[in-house]
Amino acid sequence: MKRTLVIGATGNVGRQVTSQLIATNVRVRALTRNPDSAALPAQVEIVRGDLTIPDTLDRALDEVDAVFLVWTAPATAVAPALARIAKHVQRVVFLSAPHQTAHPFFQQPNPVAIMHKEIERLIENSGLQWTFLRPGMFAANTLLWWAPTIRAGNNIVRWPYAEAPTAPIHERDLAAVAVRMLCEEGHGGEDYVLTGPESLSQSEQVSIIGEVIGRSLRFEEISPEEARRELLTVMPPPVINMLLNAWAAAIGQPAFVTSAVADLTGMPARTFRDWVTDHAAELRR
Repeated sequence: MKRTLVIGATGNVGRQVTSQLIATNVRVRALTRNPDSAALPAQVEIVRGDLTIPDTLDRALDEVDAVFLVWTAPATAVAPALARIAKHVQRVVFLSAPHQTAHPFFQQPNPVAIMHKEIERLIENSGLQWTFLRPGMFAANTLLWWAPTIRAGNNIVRWPYAEAPTAPIHERDLAAVAVRMLCEEGHGGEDYVLTGPESLSQSEQVSIIGEVIGRSLRFEEISPEEARRELLTVMPPPVINMLLNAWAAAIGQPAFVTSAVADLTGMPARTFRDWVTDHAAELRR
Protein backbone atom coordinates (compact mmCIF):
# COMPACT_ATOMS: atom_id res chain seq x y z
CA MET A 1 0.00 0.00 0.00
CA LYS A 2 1.35 3.43 -0.94
CA ARG A 3 1.73 6.36 1.45
CA THR A 4 0.98 9.93 0.32
CA LEU A 5 1.75 13.11 2.20
CA VAL A 6 -0.81 15.88 1.83
CA ILE A 7 0.57 19.35 2.49
CA GLY A 8 -2.43 21.64 2.87
CA ALA A 9 -4.75 18.91 4.12
CA THR A 10 -6.90 21.26 6.21
CA GLY A 11 -7.94 23.42 3.22
CA ASN A 12 -10.95 22.89 0.95
CA VAL A 13 -9.02 20.97 -1.70
CA GLY A 14 -6.63 19.22 0.65
CA ARG A 15 -9.48 17.77 2.73
CA GLN A 16 -11.08 16.36 -0.40
CA VAL A 17 -7.78 14.90 -1.60
CA THR A 18 -7.28 13.30 1.81
CA SER A 19 -10.77 11.75 1.86
CA GLN A 20 -10.54 10.44 -1.69
CA LEU A 21 -7.09 8.95 -1.12
CA ILE A 22 -8.44 7.07 1.90
CA ALA A 23 -11.24 5.72 -0.28
CA THR A 24 -8.64 4.32 -2.73
CA ASN A 25 -6.85 2.40 0.06
CA VAL A 26 -3.85 4.74 0.16
CA ARG A 27 -2.22 5.46 3.49
CA VAL A 28 -2.45 9.21 4.07
CA ARG A 29 -0.22 11.41 6.14
CA ALA A 30 -0.99 15.10 6.68
CA LEU A 31 1.47 17.85 7.50
CA THR A 32 0.08 20.60 9.69
CA ARG A 33 1.40 23.20 12.07
CA ASN A 34 -1.51 22.57 14.47
CA PRO A 35 -2.41 18.86 14.73
CA ASP A 36 -4.87 19.46 17.56
CA SER A 37 -7.14 21.54 15.34
CA ALA A 38 -6.74 19.59 12.08
CA ALA A 39 -10.07 17.73 12.39
CA LEU A 40 -9.11 15.13 9.80
CA PRO A 41 -10.45 11.56 9.45
CA ALA A 42 -9.19 9.04 11.99
CA GLN A 43 -7.38 7.10 9.25
CA VAL A 44 -5.04 10.03 8.60
CA GLU A 45 -1.63 10.08 10.26
CA ILE A 46 -1.16 13.69 11.32
CA VAL A 47 2.39 14.99 11.68
CA ARG A 48 3.37 18.38 13.01
CA GLY A 49 5.56 20.40 10.65
CA ASP A 50 6.11 23.83 9.17
CA LEU A 51 7.10 24.61 5.58
CA THR A 52 9.17 27.53 6.83
CA ILE A 53 11.29 25.22 9.04
CA PRO A 54 12.76 22.50 6.75
CA ASP A 55 14.06 20.37 9.63
CA THR A 56 10.46 19.78 10.74
CA LEU A 57 9.57 18.15 7.40
CA ASP A 58 11.78 15.05 7.67
CA ARG A 59 9.44 13.01 9.85
CA ALA A 60 6.46 13.76 7.62
CA LEU A 61 8.41 12.83 4.48
CA ASP A 62 9.84 9.55 5.77
CA GLU A 63 8.70 6.54 3.70
CA VAL A 64 6.38 8.65 1.53
CA ASP A 65 5.80 7.77 -2.13
CA ALA A 66 4.23 11.02 -3.29
CA VAL A 67 3.33 14.50 -2.08
CA PHE A 68 0.29 16.61 -2.84
CA LEU A 69 1.48 20.17 -2.37
CA VAL A 70 -0.62 23.24 -1.68
CA TRP A 71 1.78 26.08 -0.96
CA THR A 72 0.62 28.07 2.08
CA ALA A 73 3.86 29.68 3.30
CA PRO A 74 5.90 32.77 2.32
CA ALA A 75 7.80 32.69 -0.96
CA THR A 76 11.13 32.83 0.87
CA ALA A 77 10.53 29.32 2.25
CA VAL A 78 9.99 27.66 -1.14
CA ALA A 79 13.54 26.68 -2.10
CA PRO A 80 14.63 25.05 1.20
CA ALA A 81 11.30 23.24 1.61
CA LEU A 82 11.40 21.82 -1.92
CA ALA A 83 15.00 20.72 -1.44
CA ARG A 84 13.93 18.76 1.64
CA ILE A 85 10.96 17.22 -0.21
CA ALA A 86 13.17 16.18 -3.15
CA LYS A 87 15.58 14.50 -0.74
CA HIS A 88 12.88 12.06 0.41
CA VAL A 89 10.22 11.74 -2.29
CA GLN A 90 10.07 10.92 -6.00
CA ARG A 91 6.69 12.35 -7.04
CA VAL A 92 4.93 15.65 -6.36
CA VAL A 93 1.58 16.93 -7.55
CA PHE A 94 1.51 20.71 -7.16
CA LEU A 95 -1.65 22.81 -7.00
CA SER A 96 -0.62 25.75 -9.16
CA ALA A 97 -2.48 28.32 -11.27
CA PRO A 98 -3.31 28.71 -15.01
CA HIS A 99 -0.84 31.56 -15.47
CA GLN A 100 0.25 30.11 -18.84
CA THR A 101 -3.29 30.15 -20.25
CA ALA A 102 -3.81 32.86 -22.87
CA HIS A 103 -7.35 33.82 -21.79
CA PRO A 104 -7.35 37.46 -20.52
CA PHE A 105 -8.89 36.41 -17.20
CA PHE A 106 -5.66 34.57 -16.32
CA GLN A 107 -3.20 37.09 -17.72
CA GLN A 108 -3.65 39.97 -15.28
CA PRO A 109 -0.84 40.89 -12.85
CA ASN A 110 -1.05 38.35 -10.06
CA PRO A 111 1.48 38.02 -7.20
CA VAL A 112 0.26 34.51 -6.33
CA ALA A 113 0.72 33.32 -9.92
CA ILE A 114 4.23 34.80 -9.93
CA MET A 115 5.07 32.76 -6.84
CA HIS A 116 3.52 29.64 -8.38
CA LYS A 117 5.65 30.11 -11.48
CA GLU A 118 8.79 30.22 -9.37
CA ILE A 119 7.70 27.13 -7.41
CA GLU A 120 7.20 25.30 -10.70
CA ARG A 121 10.67 26.28 -11.87
CA LEU A 122 12.24 24.96 -8.69
CA ILE A 123 10.24 21.72 -8.88
CA GLU A 124 11.27 21.19 -12.50
CA ASN A 125 14.93 21.61 -11.53
CA SER A 126 14.69 19.41 -8.42
CA GLY A 127 14.74 15.99 -10.07
CA LEU A 128 11.24 15.24 -8.81
CA GLN A 129 8.67 13.60 -11.04
CA TRP A 130 6.07 16.34 -11.17
CA THR A 131 2.54 17.11 -12.30
CA PHE A 132 1.05 20.61 -12.15
CA LEU A 133 -2.66 21.17 -11.67
CA ARG A 134 -3.93 24.55 -12.84
CA PRO A 135 -7.47 25.19 -11.57
CA GLY A 136 -9.42 28.22 -12.70
CA MET A 137 -11.96 29.85 -10.41
CA PHE A 138 -12.90 27.81 -7.33
CA ALA A 139 -16.64 27.39 -6.77
CA ALA A 140 -15.82 27.44 -3.05
CA ASN A 141 -14.97 31.15 -3.29
CA THR A 142 -18.72 31.59 -3.00
CA LEU A 143 -18.49 30.72 0.69
CA LEU A 144 -16.10 33.61 1.27
CA TRP A 145 -17.58 36.17 -1.12
CA TRP A 146 -21.37 35.82 -1.18
CA ALA A 147 -22.41 33.35 1.54
CA PRO A 148 -22.17 35.80 4.49
CA THR A 149 -24.62 38.20 2.81
CA ILE A 150 -26.99 35.40 1.81
CA ARG A 151 -26.91 33.73 5.23
CA ALA A 152 -27.69 37.08 6.86
CA GLY A 153 -31.02 37.07 5.03
CA ASN A 154 -30.17 39.71 2.46
CA ASN A 155 -31.60 38.91 -0.98
CA ILE A 156 -29.35 41.43 -2.73
CA VAL A 157 -25.74 40.46 -3.49
CA ARG A 158 -23.69 43.62 -4.10
CA TRP A 159 -20.66 42.79 -6.21
CA PRO A 160 -18.67 44.16 -9.16
CA TYR A 161 -18.80 43.00 -12.78
CA ALA A 162 -22.12 41.18 -12.95
CA GLU A 163 -21.47 39.92 -16.48
CA ALA A 164 -17.91 38.70 -15.93
CA PRO A 165 -17.95 34.98 -16.83
CA THR A 166 -16.04 32.23 -15.03
CA ALA A 167 -16.19 28.42 -15.05
CA PRO A 168 -16.14 27.52 -11.33
CA ILE A 169 -14.68 24.13 -10.47
CA HIS A 170 -15.97 21.91 -7.65
CA GLU A 171 -13.24 21.03 -5.14
CA ARG A 172 -14.29 17.38 -5.35
CA ASP A 173 -13.43 17.32 -9.07
CA LEU A 174 -10.08 18.96 -8.48
CA ALA A 175 -9.33 16.40 -5.77
CA ALA A 176 -10.40 13.52 -8.03
CA VAL A 177 -7.86 14.62 -10.63
CA ALA A 178 -5.17 15.04 -7.97
CA VAL A 179 -5.75 11.52 -6.67
CA ARG A 180 -5.36 10.11 -10.19
CA MET A 181 -2.09 12.01 -10.60
CA LEU A 182 -0.82 10.71 -7.25
CA CYS A 183 -1.81 7.08 -7.80
CA GLU A 184 -1.41 6.49 -11.53
CA GLU A 185 1.67 6.34 -13.71
CA GLY A 186 2.03 8.32 -16.91
CA HIS A 187 1.43 11.86 -15.70
CA GLY A 188 5.00 12.93 -15.00
CA GLY A 189 5.93 16.21 -16.65
CA GLU A 190 2.30 17.04 -17.44
CA ASP A 191 0.24 20.08 -16.51
CA TYR A 192 -3.54 20.27 -16.67
CA VAL A 193 -5.81 23.31 -16.70
CA LEU A 194 -8.92 22.34 -14.73
CA THR A 195 -12.25 24.18 -14.88
CA GLY A 196 -15.91 23.59 -14.33
CA PRO A 197 -17.96 22.48 -17.37
CA GLU A 198 -19.73 25.74 -18.18
CA SER A 199 -19.19 29.47 -18.56
CA LEU A 200 -21.45 31.43 -16.19
CA SER A 201 -21.59 35.13 -15.47
CA GLN A 202 -21.39 36.14 -11.83
CA SER A 203 -25.04 37.25 -11.93
CA GLU A 204 -26.02 33.82 -13.33
CA GLN A 205 -24.18 32.14 -10.49
CA VAL A 206 -26.08 34.19 -7.91
CA SER A 207 -29.36 33.27 -9.61
CA ILE A 208 -28.48 29.58 -9.43
CA ILE A 209 -27.76 29.88 -5.72
CA GLY A 210 -31.19 31.43 -5.21
CA GLU A 211 -32.92 28.69 -7.20
CA VAL A 212 -31.22 25.91 -5.25
CA ILE A 213 -31.80 27.34 -1.77
CA GLY A 214 -35.30 28.61 -2.57
CA ARG A 215 -34.65 32.34 -2.37
CA SER A 216 -35.12 35.12 -4.91
CA LEU A 217 -31.61 36.54 -4.98
CA ARG A 218 -30.71 39.63 -7.00
CA PHE A 219 -27.27 40.75 -8.16
CA GLU A 220 -26.66 44.47 -7.66
CA GLU A 221 -23.58 45.62 -9.55
CA ILE A 222 -21.30 48.05 -7.76
CA SER A 223 -18.37 50.00 -9.14
CA PRO A 224 -14.80 48.68 -8.92
CA GLU A 225 -13.94 51.57 -6.60
CA GLU A 226 -16.76 50.71 -4.21
CA ALA A 227 -15.88 47.03 -4.40
CA ARG A 228 -12.26 47.77 -3.59
CA ARG A 229 -13.32 49.51 -0.36
CA GLU A 230 -15.78 46.82 0.70
CA LEU A 231 -13.60 43.82 -0.14
CA LEU A 232 -10.79 44.99 2.11
CA THR A 233 -12.59 43.19 4.94
CA VAL A 234 -12.18 39.76 3.28
CA MET A 235 -9.01 39.86 1.19
CA PRO A 236 -5.71 41.77 0.83
CA PRO A 237 -5.34 44.65 -1.68
CA PRO A 238 -3.14 42.77 -4.21
CA VAL A 239 -5.75 40.00 -4.50
CA ILE A 240 -8.55 42.55 -4.85
CA ASN A 241 -6.71 44.36 -7.63
CA MET A 242 -5.97 41.10 -9.43
CA LEU A 243 -9.61 39.99 -9.30
CA LEU A 244 -11.00 43.33 -10.41
CA ASN A 245 -8.58 43.42 -13.34
CA ALA A 246 -9.37 39.83 -14.25
CA TRP A 247 -13.15 40.32 -14.18
CA ALA A 248 -12.85 43.49 -16.25
CA ALA A 249 -10.69 41.72 -18.84
CA ALA A 250 -13.12 38.80 -19.05
CA ILE A 251 -16.15 40.89 -20.05
CA GLY A 252 -17.49 40.16 -23.52
CA GLN A 253 -16.18 36.62 -24.01
CA PRO A 254 -16.95 33.17 -22.57
CA ALA A 255 -14.89 31.83 -19.70
CA PHE A 256 -12.07 29.45 -20.55
CA VAL A 257 -13.47 25.91 -20.24
CA THR A 258 -11.58 22.63 -20.52
CA SER A 259 -12.66 18.99 -20.57
CA ALA A 260 -9.69 17.91 -18.46
CA VAL A 261 -11.73 16.72 -15.47
CA ALA A 262 -13.79 14.36 -17.63
CA ASP A 263 -10.78 13.30 -19.71
CA LEU A 264 -8.68 12.41 -16.67
CA THR A 265 -11.31 10.91 -14.34
CA GLY A 266 -13.79 9.42 -16.81
CA MET A 267 -16.60 11.33 -15.07
CA PRO A 268 -18.20 14.61 -16.20
CA ALA A 269 -17.19 17.67 -14.23
CA ARG A 270 -19.74 18.79 -11.67
CA THR A 271 -21.70 21.92 -12.53
CA PHE A 272 -21.92 25.03 -10.39
CA ARG A 273 -25.49 23.97 -9.58
CA ASP A 274 -24.08 20.67 -8.30
CA TRP A 275 -21.68 22.58 -6.08
CA VAL A 276 -24.43 24.79 -4.67
CA THR A 277 -26.58 21.72 -3.98
CA ASP A 278 -23.70 20.10 -2.10
CA HIS A 279 -23.19 23.26 -0.02
CA ALA A 280 -26.78 24.42 0.32
CA ALA A 281 -26.76 24.11 4.11
CA GLU A 282 -23.80 26.51 4.28
CA LEU A 283 -25.66 29.05 2.13
CA ARG A 284 -28.99 29.01 3.96
CA ARG A 285 -29.71 31.11 7.03
